[in-house]
Amino acid sequence: MTADRPRRIDAHQHFWRLARGDYGWLTPGLAPIYRDFEPTDLAPLLARAGIDGTVLVQAAPTVAETRFLLQLAAAAPFVAGVVGWAPLDAPDAAEVVAQLAADPRLRGLRPMLHDLPDVDWMLQPALAPGLRAIASHDLVFDALVRPAHLPNLRCLLASHPDLRVVIDHGAKPDIAGGRSGAWAEDMAHLARDTRAWVKLSGLVTEDGPAWSIERLRPYVDHLLHHFGPDRMIFGSDWPVVTLRAGYAEWLAAAEALLGGLERSARDRVLGLNAVACYRL
Repeated sequence: MTADRPRRIDAHQHFWRLARGDYGWLTPGLAPIYRDFEPTDLAPLLARAGIDGTVLVQAAPTVAETRFLLQLAAAAPFVAGVVGWAPLDAPDAAEVVAQLAADPRLRGLRPMLHDLPDVDWMLQPALAPGLRAIASHDLVFDALVRPAHLPNLRCLLASHPDLRVVIDHGAKPDIAGGRSGAWAEDMAHLARDTRAWVKLSGLVTEDGPAWSIERLRPYVDHLLHHFGPDRMIFGSDWPVVTLRAGYAEWLAAAEALLGGLERSARDRVLGLNAVACYRL
């Protein structure tokens, strides 16, 4: 960061060690990313891209994963905050959230909603104490959802208006399949009816190998129109993004997709909103 450039934050990146064994989704079929990824792998990419800090996000649904990430963050100065995992449907969820929140590096929690077979899981009453604990400890709820979850997410936020929520990866629209109607309508309703933020991340993965800025533009424009540049947050989704694009390539695409904004608005999306939302 320099005197004439505001802080730039990558608000969505991951690390993992395969030997830990709790990454159920990470299989040898994902060969390019089926290896360890640690701070020493990311640091040079951030330096070349002019990124000042990151938000490190969980990739496994265990408390052990959260503690692992907090340990990595303590040794990696560029990690400004961690979004971990907690068993929000457990009887002692509030106590677990409180214990994890004792580490000031924890800035949010994320249930892996898009991997759960029941789209109604988030609405069960058992989650209420854990969700209240997230809000009371001033943490963010990262919503890892697909379009099918959006009506329920809207109901969840109506029941928990104090919950600070970020919708990951633009809610994973089906860009490759070109099916955007319900997603577009539900995201517009969420933007209008809630205070949720949305991440500009993960979209090249949803578009597929033939992704292009032109194919992504209608989706990003829709999010900008409804959420505005004050509620959009840039993230790389590294190293998952490398299945489709390099770190610098995705950052350049994001900057091109934001090219119609004034500089101050781009600065908010590319860093200042993450600082505000995650209390970095």
